[in-house]
Amino acid sequence: MSIPSRVAASSSAEAVAVRVDKWLWAARFFKTRGLAVEAIDKGHVRLGDERIKPSRPLRVGDTLTVRKEGLTWTFTVRALSDRRLSAPLAAELYEETAASLAERQTLLEQRRAQPSPHFTGRPTKRDRRALEDFLSEA
Repeated sequence: MSIPSRVAASSSAEAVAVRVDKWLWAARFFKTRGLAVEAIDKGHVRLGDERIKPSRPLRVGDTLTVRKEGLTWTFTVRALSDRRLSAPLAAELYEETAASLAERQTLLEQRRAQPSPHFTGRPTKRDRRALEDFLSEA
């Protein structure tokens, strides 16, 4: 798979490095840069095995680990971009490791196999009283 010219152009002469938070936003891991910064500050994004700061320059070939919603992605940066791209182009900015992909698929299959909670709406007065009785027993 070749990297599109728009992505390659922004990663060659113009930008030797891009901020991690900006790249995660451009690669569509997070909806906003603010969410990317928050995840980095909480330690959910690591470069190798190190915690990083949002302003850390990211280079082609770096290995990132991102934890989000109980799932973990481990990937190598293939190209840099400081602009948010369409999903197909953004997917070409990185290459996920085979182990990460397999682990994520098994976790997703386990989630699908579990029954989803069934909520019928607002609890009735009887349901509320039963819940209060249950909670007050402790």
